[in-house]
This record gives sequence, C-alpha cells and structure tokens, in this order.
Amino acid sequence: MDLNKVRERLEEREQSLSPFAMRSRDSAGRAVPEEPSPIRTAFQRDRDRIIHTNSFRRLKHKSQVFVAPVGDHYVTRLTHTLEVAQIGRTIARALNLNEDLVEAIGMGHDLGHTPFGHLGERALNELLPGGFHHSHHSVRIVERLEKDGRGLNLTREVVEGIRRHSKPQGTFLDPDAVKGMTLEAQVIRLSDALAYLAHDISDAIRAGVIAIEDLPADAVARLGRRHSERVNALVTDVIEASWPATGQNPEQSPEQETDQNLGPDTPVITMSAEFGEIVTRLRDWMFKEVYLPIGETPTGRMAIEIVELLYNHYLEHPGDIPADFPRVADTPERLAADMVSGMTDGFALARAESIHPGAFAGAFSGRL
Repeated sequence: MDLNKVRERLEEREQSLSPFAMRSRDSAGRAVPEEPSPIRTAFQRDRDRIIHTNSFRRLKHKSQVFVAPVGDHYVTRLTHTLEVAQIGRTIARALNLNEDLVEAIGMGHDLGHTPFGHLGERALNELLPGGFHHSHHSVRIVERLEKDGRGLNLTREVVEGIRRHSKPQGTFLDPDAVKGMTLEAQVIRLSDALAYLAHDISDAIRAGVIAIEDLPADAVARLGRRHSERVNALVTDVIEASWPATGQNPEQSPEQETDQNLGPDTPVITMSAEFGEIVTRLRDWMFKEVYLPIGETPTGRMAIEIVELLYNHYLEHPGDIPADFPRVADTPERLAADMVSGMTDGFALARAESIHPGAFAGAFSGRL
C-alpha cells in the first residue's frame, strides 16, 4: 500500500476549492524543509502539531476576560480558541476556502496569551523593552519556544495568519489592513472578533456586570438577545458580504462559472456596511463598559501586580527559571517575559505566593 496516495487524494480535493483559496500544494513551505506526511496535507499537519503542544494545553487554565471567575461556564482561552476555529471553519466551508488552513491558524492564534488575559498582556507590554503583544508571542512560541526551543516548523501561511490575526480597537475592516493575507487568514481575523464579542457579552451578563438591556439598542435589534442568535447573525453577514471569495457570480449558471473572468482584484473577507458599523460600536462599548473596567477591580489589579512581581523576580533571579525551560531569548528581559507569559493563572498565583507568601491569595480565595 502506498500511503502517499492518501495525501495526494486530499490534495486533489483541494482543486475544487475557490480559485482564491490557498492550496496546500502551493504553500510557501517551512523554514526547514521536510518530507511531506503520507496521510495529511501540510496544513493538517500544522494543526496537529499545534494542538499537541503544552502551550495549547495550558490555554484551558488561562483567563479570557474575567479573571478566575466563579462558575464552570465562563469562557477560557481554550474554549475561545475552539469557538474561533469552528466559526472560521463554518465561514470557510460556505465560501469554499481551505478549512484545514483556517483551522490551523485558529488553533494557534492565541498560544502567546499571558496569564490573566489582556491584563497580563498589558502589564508585560509596559515592562518589556520594545513591548509585548500576544500575537507576536504566539509566533515566537511556534517558531522558537515549543519542542524544547526547536519550534514547530509550521508552514509560512499558518505562521503569518497567526502573526496578523489581531485587530485594533475601533474600525478594523479597512481592506488595506489585510493586504498580503490569505483569505483563510482573514477568516480567522474576523472569526476571532465575532467569537469574543458574542461570548464576552454572554459572560458579562452571567457575571452581572451588564444586562442585555444595557447593550446598544441597534445591536440587540440586529444581532438578537441570545448567544446563538448573535453568532448566527454575524457569521451569516460575513458569508453574504464575502461571497466574491467563492469565485462565483450568483447570477451565473454553474456552466458559466467555470469560464468566468475573475479579474485582477482579489476579494476580501468582510462584513456589510451596516453590520460593520454595529460591530465597531459594540466593540467600543464593550471596551468602555466591560474590558477596561475589569482592570480596576480588586482581582484585576491583583492580577497585574502578580505579573509585574513575577517578571521582575525572574529578571533579577534568572536562576529560578527551571533548567529545562528553553533559553532562546537574546536578553534577560525577554527570558523573563518568556517564562511569565507561558504560565496559567493558577501557576502564576502559586509562584507569586511562593515569592511573597500571603500577599495575593486573598483576592482569589475560593476561585483558583
């Protein structure tokens, strides 16, 4: 039996994808050339490498928005990652794009998040010379830190999709912002925003921070009151607005589609003008009413103090970093950031308590 025929059959299936889709045979390759897998495409292989890492497993104990929430049903960084990947696959399948590439990028996009979510990221960004950003650190993990400092040797398309998934606050649908990105990377860029917007609203309501009536009225009217309604409305709008990515003209017959002139302009993954405005206003509202105020809560302030303490401790005492931790950093500051950013919430608290016993346990009593 020639197992290579399995991969070849999978690659042949990709020939039926949109003319704008990325095919695994057309990948720009890996930094270190490898023999292809006989039973998986290059992007399937990347997905599998990501989900079998320690960095991926640790996401289950890292905060999404609420720090150490009381309750089993709050979103964690891992469940967020799974939701992003699934939303991305739904969009990719509808638009006839490469689901495997979308899934690989989605699974890896948040590997670089710190303990305590964006609060930990904010603290490290202020401490580390040159700053700290989770998307750049996600790339650092897959290229340098995983596999004992050897990295995962992923395809260039997956790495670049991870690198460019983040979005600024405010308007983020400018086509210039996605120049050079595969459509699959653009799918994850939008899916990330759709996922966290939908589930962060649910978590904020669950936590009693907001009520559904507090949300902008036009957002509730168009997106619905329930989580499932919000996700369905947002995903449906992206598919409709991004239909040119299929390479099909809805007014043409299937016979005409095969001979169409696609033109020089590559489509983008986007939203309708109406939904783009709603999502932008809703994101701004969530920053003002939910995301930023969390940093001013007792647990939020304590989380920031823990990250600051740990970073400074490992900067001053690098010998306390475990001997088996990959030392690929160019500076002591980067090494300290590598160490702290990989921690789960609970491990960060335990390490902080070992350095200053009793200083932090009260803020998380019964929660971690």
